[in-house]
Amino acid sequence: MAVAMVTTALQQTPTIDEPVYVGTAADYLHEHRLRLNPEHPPLGKLVVAAGVAVAGPRVDTAFPGDQGAFGRHLLYASGNDPWRLMFWARLPVIVLTLLFGLVVFAFAREVAGAPAGSVALALYTFSPDLVAHGSLATLDVPAAGSVLTSVWLLWRARGRARSHLPLAGAAFGAALATKMSVLPVVPVVLALAGWAVWHAGAPDRRTALLRAVKGAAVVAVVAVAVVWLSYLVVDPRLRWSPGEPVPAVHGVRGLLVELMPFPEAYRDGMRVQFAFEELPWQGFLFGHLYTGSLWYYLPVALLVKTPLGMLVLGAAGVVALVSVRELRPAAPHVLLPAAVLLLSAMQGARDFGTRYALFVPMFLAVAAGCVLASRVRWAAVATGALVLFVAVSSARTFPFYLPYSNEAFGGPAQTRLRLHDSNVDWGQDLGRLADRLRTRYPGERVWLVYKGSGVPSFYGIDAADPRRVPPREVRGLLVVSDSAAAKARGRLAALLDTARPVEDVGHSITVYRR
Repeated sequence: MAVAMVTTALQQTPTIDEPVYVGTAADYLHEHRLRLNPEHPPLGKLVVAAGVAVAGPRVDTAFPGDQGAFGRHLLYASGNDPWRLMFWARLPVIVLTLLFGLVVFAFAREVAGAPAGSVALALYTFSPDLVAHGSLATLDVPAAGSVLTSVWLLWRARGRARSHLPLAGAAFGAALATKMSVLPVVPVVLALAGWAVWHAGAPDRRTALLRAVKGAAVVAVVAVAVVWLSYLVVDPRLRWSPGEPVPAVHGVRGLLVELMPFPEAYRDGMRVQFAFEELPWQGFLFGHLYTGSLWYYLPVALLVKTPLGMLVLGAAGVVALVSVRELRPAAPHVLLPAAVLLLSAMQGARDFGTRYALFVPMFLAVAAGCVLASRVRWAAVATGALVLFVAVSSARTFPFYLPYSNEAFGGPAQTRLRLHDSNVDWGQDLGRLADRLRTRYPGERVWLVYKGSGVPSFYGIDAADPRRVPPREVRGLLVVSDSAAAKARGRLAALLDTARPVEDVGHSITVYRR
């Protein structure tokens, strides 16, 4: 997994979100100010900042642009090497992703034994979604892995509450301090904390209840403290000066934001997130372009992008957790957090990809390991065969993990027909495109519609936008990001209808001839 992630990190150009996080991390290091990217708390960007600090980039802190422009300016207009800077920014997330794999192993082993831990670790290791997003300087894996770690520590706290509850609170605080999307699972985490103390037993029911409440309070207080600490690390004086206007939020949402025991910058970030939920985002699912969101989008996307063997083992593991008496105590820990987070994500307005549900393959791997405790005949043989199937499916997509889809849906080359955005094309293949044009099409006229944060000219791509000239002038190579092609309407759709596909680059960009 480490080899796959490092290789991917070295070969991919910045995805759409990465320049924002890398730029914010550099701003934290140089200015110690809370200004950019308020919609996400600081901790995940502080993790990225560890790598940025090693890279030591030049930072133009006076640059007046917004957070996206600031990140692109840092990468491409400040005298820095974007390849080197992006690798170092991605490396801390790669390390975290590997450590979360050890949590998956330990969790499954403690629930169902050492063989279960090995199966869970194998499925985690070969999960294309986890390899893809674990190799990026983004926040999705750190947030999901922190929730997983917190739940695992709560499982361990059943007999050792005093030592494990504060650790669980710190892990969950890390999740809250990385992405606000984990807030819906707060009641589940606190309930599991209370249950861990209740499980330890007490002389009477009242005493047990009081201890359970105290246990939940310990987790809550530590988690809140971690959130505050993440902001204090950036700026000990908590000076809050948003770089862009913060929308007002009224009604029940506004009241909830006001009641949050977090810094004002965090609460303003929540206001920005609520405003995002009101925007008319476009989605794409199985050839259908739509405005708004579909409640079933994430489950369908997960079916497409999860290896078939992992789906089968995960489903069997869920059945085992519910039906096998020895496993039932672990069922709330393994199933509830993932279910609540998935239901919450399904209500969101942005149908952009399975990165919003990376906790699913993490918890699913733990559940899948429990199959070996079911005592079903041939369970071990079938499990081994399915794990091997997952490994082969994952290896075949190397090093193009972002556009992965399983064999039932045609594999990575067909993902663009069913999904878009971070499921397939997040701007990651601009460097590969430059190499392809240079080696196979030297001197040819290039027209480019690129969806991403990279700067084509930096990589030596001399291209024009075909949408800005009359169609009759668009002759030669027409290169279009697959996400842009999926959403093509008007002039771009007409150009694609009269062009012939020649080849694809990384299963995310298609080269046409016109």
